[in-house]
Amino acid sequence: MRRSRTEIYLHVVWATRNREPVLTGETARIARESVTREALSLDCTVLALDGVEDHLHLLARVPGRVSAAELAKQTKGASSRTVSEWLPDGDGFRWQEGYGAFSVSRSHLKRVIEYIAHQAERHAKGDLWPEWEETDEEAPA
Repeated sequence: MRRSRTEIYLHVVWATRNREPVLTGETARIARESVTREALSLDCTVLALDGVEDHLHLLARVPGRVSAAELAKQTKGASSRTVSEWLPDGDGFRWQEGYGAFSVSRSHLKRVIEYIAHQAERHAKGDLWPEWEETDEEAPA
């Protein structure tokens, strides 16, 4: 039987609530593991996942049935629950409401993977691509 062939790559970036710098140490590790698990459960292939203390970047190959909105919602929701359950103080961990999602062509994959893989160094040097750091935008009035 034949089936549709899709090759869709999405770069999704989202931040912690109020850009709180809480993605450090074990919290960051647990958040990343949870994002990866949830992406895999959606049949996505994680090509890159990294970030800094207040946000994460995910590059994934997604099947045609998975939208950017679904990928963001599922990975953010699952990781928020997982990190909240792990935190000893029960304070609860939250991501901001919005996210940025960008389509990526196959010819630009290596460039985006490199960008995501070196988040800490890029942020330390201020060598950022502003359009790839946007996690939301002001809604028109």
